[in-house]
Amino acid sequence: MSPATVWAILKRAGFDPAPRRSGPTWAQFLKTQASGILACDFFSVETVMLARLYCFAVVEHSTRRVHVLGVTANPTAG
Repeated sequence: MSPATVWAILKRAGFDPAPRRSGPTWAQFLKTQASGILACDFFSVETVMLARLYCFAVVEHSTRRVHVLGVTANPTAG
């Protein structure tokens, strides 16, 4: 749904736009919160012998470090 559609629905319902907030910008917010933000990813990798391995990794936004938390050939195994 596009922003124009949302705006049209809200305008038809009688809602005015929100006033401009005096808080930080999105970039400022991310910089101040970077130490607590983690990005997780679960992906597969094909090896040279065409075996598929599954990897779970976490990226720390503040330091941009990547932590590989686990690699397995069978992600559903106990």
